[in-house]
Amino acid sequence: MRITGYRTLTTVKAWGRPVGDANGVFADGVIRVPIVLVETDVGITGVGLGPHVEIETVFAAIEGEDPRGVTALYDRMLRRVFKAGHAGAVFGTIGALDTALWDIKAQAAGEPLWRLLGGRDRRVPAYASGLCIGLGDDELVAAYEAYAAHGLRVAKIKGGLDVDRDRDRLILVRDVLTAAGRGTRPGLMIDVNEALTRKQAVRHVAELERTLDLIWVEEPVRRWDAEGHAAVSRGIRASVATGENLTGLEQYRPLIAAGAVDVVQAGAGWGVTHFLRVAALAHAHDLPVSPIGNSPVGLLHAATSVPNHLVSELQELQPPSGLSFDLHIEDGAFVLGDSPGLGVRVDEEAILAAGLGLAAPPSDGPHVRPERAGQRLLAVVRDSITPDRLDALPS
Repeated sequence: MRITGYRTLTTVKAWGRPVGDANGVFADGVIRVPIVLVETDVGITGVGLGPHVEIETVFAAIEGEDPRGVTALYDRMLRRVFKAGHAGAVFGTIGALDTALWDIKAQAAGEPLWRLLGGRDRRVPAYASGLCIGLGDDELVAAYEAYAAHGLRVAKIKGGLDVDRDRDRLILVRDVLTAAGRGTRPGLMIDVNEALTRKQAVRHVAELERTLDLIWVEEPVRRWDAEGHAAVSRGIRASVATGENLTGLEQYRPLIAAGAVDVVQAGAGWGVTHFLRVAALAHAHDLPVSPIGNSPVGLLHAATSVPNHLVSELQELQPPSGLSFDLHIEDGAFVLGDSPGLGVRVDEEAILAAGLGLAAPPSDGPHVRPERAGQRLLAVVRDSITPDRLDALPS
């Protein structure tokens, strides 16, 4: 079997409501979802969800190769771009191709990827994550009621701009989950997406902990700040979770060495091989691992095979346009199916139709760091936390 070519597509996930975090909000709730399809000479096509930046350069490392040698091909892709640096979107391209190769390998074996990787249980525990900072209280409650109806009893909110607002919203989500669980104690987390300084993060979380019991705070400071994460961890009761934006094991080592991370995260867009290596590194230090992402289907399969998987992020209850996944949500878990490979099916006509209205990529939103991130002296005014005012200060 040989790799013969690739194709790229872009579909959309339309949330029908604002989605975002402390850095910004997509007011229309429309998120682009790039897709890479890898073709072979035996008619098997693999699907990878992720960027296709510099894909011609990266693909040259695997063209003509047997896709079943996926871990060796992953390293070939890393070596191909080492001068430019395998970070950011280029690392995402490697991850998308890597995931597509794992899909091919499992399809060729006639097995779902979770089984090929050595998984025993197809159930992957999940937590609700609504990208919810742009929602009003009623919208927030409705969003997490939908998650609760699927049995989820652990949830994460986006916050970090106003501690009083974060407390109120966490209580609303806690009450939704408590009612759905008939009094069962829910789990709560908060993600501030690198919006705070070390001192701000300690003050913010410590204030929340006066009335709430948090499982973790996510990315309290800049992703690479090992000393800062360690200082936050020492100053609060909650665990510190981070890692979704780290691209390579070398970026995890300082955090782990400093005792700066309690829950090791890996982004879905970085691929299956990356996740497996991160999970092994974390396991060597007795740390749990947690996949992060909009459509983490590849990492869900991989999570079944690692001994230290804790819980996986569930953002979307419905897949992006033109995609279907052989999995469902039941009793608070992803339940993977038996389709060979990833179980991802692509309807190219539906994707084409969904993409007809795509405008140019937005110039602001959660992907753009605000000018005053980490420099705010005061909280954002409660009434100003809207898609176009996330960086406002009180007058």
